[in-house]
Amino acid sequence: MKTYIKFLCYIFLKSFFYVFLVMFSLVFILNVLSELEFFKDIDVGIDFTLLLSLLNSPSMIFEMFPFIFLLTTQFFFIKLFNNNELEVFKYSGLKNSSILIIISFLSLIMCIIIITVFYNFSANLKNFYLEKKSQYTTDGKYLAVVTKNGLWIKDEIDDKIYVINSTEIKDNFLIDNFITEFNKNYEVIRNVQSKKIDVSKKQWIISNAKIYNNNDYEIKEVLKINTNFNYKRITTLYSNLSSLNFFQIIELKNNYKKLNYSLTEVNMQILKIIAFPLYLILITILSALIMFKIKRLDTTTFKISLGLFISVIIYYINNFFLVMGNTERIPLIFAIFTPLVILGLFNTFMIYKINEK
Repeated sequence: MKTYIKFLCYIFLKSFFYVFLVMFSLVFILNVLSELEFFKDIDVGIDFTLLLSLLNSPSMIFEMFPFIFLLTTQFFFIKLFNNNELEVFKYSGLKNSSILIIISFLSLIMCIIIITVFYNFSANLKNFYLEKKSQYTTDGKYLAVVTKNGLWIKDEIDDKIYVINSTEIKDNFLIDNFITEFNKNYEVIRNVQSKKIDVSKKQWIISNAKIYNNNDYEIKEVLKINTNFNYKRITTLYSNLSSLNFFQIIELKNNYKKLNYSLTEVNMQILKIIAFPLYLILITILSALIMFKIKRLDTTTFKISLGLFISVIIYYINNFFLVMGNTERIPLIFAIFTPLVILGLFNTFMIYKINEK
């Protein structure tokens, strides 16, 4: 590897770790303040609060990587500008486009590491964080998960505990269900079997319920039970997909298929992960092009502010398309890749005559 490539990679990585550590510190402090607010009326030690803050920080950092890469690239060029190293490279025959290719390739390698290692690591920590924190929330009384054996719901209401297993969701109905009803001491009160349950409201309507009690059973045409779940809540089981690593998301998707469950959010998360490296590379290129265009400006604060302003615009454009895709107003593939195409076209326009700057 040539010396100048090693030098540029060193400066870029040094800038990245500097920005990463600053961002991580800020996120950690904000998490500590948030956890202190959450536990203000709960008797827990400060070490537990710090642990939760640490566990939750990596998943938040993952969402901030576009800003981190943008700032990294800006600090990288500011370092070159301040020491006139860019001019030295230029007189040595190293073109601006060559520098852009080097940091883009380095960004690609870093993106692959982030997706394959950091994302899965942060998801596992997020899952551990949610497990720990759920012990101190009212949600601990009821939960719902999707497995290869169908939908499982545990619900606690009116001094009763329900464990429900269903094989499929169709419209507002749970299909092929078996319900076990317990008292507060987890003693079985009765079992209920039904082909179809209307879950459009939190008061479920069970059709042709076969009720087992001891060694006998009876059939009721209509049986109503109160729950904490309705169809809307059931269909948002994994609104926080950041707590699942990539392999768990794939498994969840397969389980959703068996359950006839909506795949919109899962497919969107998979596409976001796949497109994320391209997003980060385009952000890196955009930041570099901005710095090439405004390198003669002396104010470092203005350079960084301009880059952040543009990145915020990109963030909101990206978020707009994600909302459109999540509500199924446009196909998911367009929701994910349209902002990237726009960003790519903007970079193409900006790259004109880059070697003359």
